[in-house]
Amino acid sequence: MSVTRVVPSFVFAAAVCIAAAPALAQEAPPAIDHRVLATSRTATMEREMNEAAEAGFRYSAVMGGETAVGGNEVVTVMSRPSGGQSERYEYRLLATSRTSTMQREMREAAERGFEYRGQTVFQSAFGGREVVCILERTVDRPAAANASYRLLATTRTSTLERELKEAGLDGYQVVGMTVGETAMGGRELVAILRAR
Repeated sequence: MSVTRVVPSFVFAAAVCIAAAPALAQEAPPAIDHRVLATSRTATMEREMNEAAEAGFRYSAVMGGETAVGGNEVVTVMSRPSGGQSERYEYRLLATSRTSTMQREMREAAERGFEYRGQTVFQSAFGGREVVCILERTVDRPAAANASYRLLATTRTSTLERELKEAGLDGYQVVGMTVGETAMGGRELVAILRAR
């Protein structure tokens, strides 16, 4: 008698698992489409990123360096879910070898609702070795200026640590760092900090 109860329970459990299998397969994440952009000019990269954004892509990653075919380039990866993004984005690229210029430009962009997304260093066709920052904002609902940016540049890690501690007391947090060739200090650690 107990054997007949176990067999139907087992058969019922197996039937439930088989019936649930298609539902589990449907919950797989959507496919992701990627677009790779590469250029030696930051103005070209900004234009191409905004064109990709109009097609539903969003910034994923950036790296500057020497590629096998293109020489010194900024390479950016944009991605989108197979169904497209629900929001549209706009991008601004800032490139300079002067940290004071970068801080001023970041502050101005933040006032227009742009947020820091990434940075790299590369040898541009005209500007020499520059720090490049990628900023993003939502097109459909531009954010209010709610972030404040500070740049720190130094050749000594001990100085960087001291300056980071001081900035931390004012609520600033590190969002990115590169080693770049700046106009004034030579090869420096360039840290970008944000406070809300």
